[in-house]
Amino acid sequence: MVPKSMSSTPIGNGNRFSDQSMRSEKTMASFVTVRAFAVHVFTAIGAAIAFLALILATGEHWAAMFFCLGFALIVDGVDGPLARAFNVAEVLPRWSGETLDIVVDFVTYVFVPAYAIAASGLLPRALAIPAGVVVVITGAIYFADREMKTPDNFFRGFPVLWNLAAFYIYILEPAEWLTAALVAALAVLTFTPIKFLHPLRVTRLRALNIGLLLAWAALALVAVVDNLQPGPYVTWPLTIIAVYFFVAGLLPKPAES
Repeated sequence: MVPKSMSSTPIGNGNRFSDQSMRSEKTMASFVTVRAFAVHVFTAIGAAIAFLALILATGEHWAAMFFCLGFALIVDGVDGPLARAFNVAEVLPRWSGETLDIVVDFVTYVFVPAYAIAASGLLPRALAIPAGVVVVITGAIYFADREMKTPDNFFRGFPVLWNLAAFYIYILEPAEWLTAALVAALAVLTFTPIKFLHPLRVTRLRALNIGLLLAWAALALVAVVDNLQPGPYVTWPLTIIAVYFFVAGLLPKPAES
């Protein structure tokens, strides 16, 4: 017969270790879940930023509005890699990160900029509200397009970057007819098969694209700090970079060796 003191100790220790292991696994599972949900909250912060940007826009604090929209761009650029790194879609299948991203992108890329364009005073008065209506309708339809991206990660058609279009309208202050023509042209280009560059995901010339994107961000920040009235040393480089990103999608794909 095995003494009671010898038989009970290992069993007790085994149960204790088992309980600790189970608690550790539950703690880790809770941490993974909270971390995944935090990524969704981080994405949703973009909507809060858009709300703040809209309030600033109604007070005609345009530079502050564009600063908020720029910050929303950073959130949009970071949340995707975080979601993939933390397997958010697998950990939290109930919530669709893709749907959440579209909702936030619509208000930051389309809705708030549509108001800014309509209220800019840089359109013929009779066309101001219709221009904003065109922006939100074309933007909504574009986000519903399941083929908005090509297999090589270009955007198909103008990717409703109305936040950037509005930014250029404010810093360049074109004639009213030219602003109206620009809005009309971009609305039409939304539904054309022309490729537009995604500077982060397109592999061709990626280093150059990212470098120009960083340069653009620095110049745009200078423009915002200067209350959207920067000198030509800012507006010319910003315009050249914009032209490059537009033309890059039109360049023929190099032949594979």
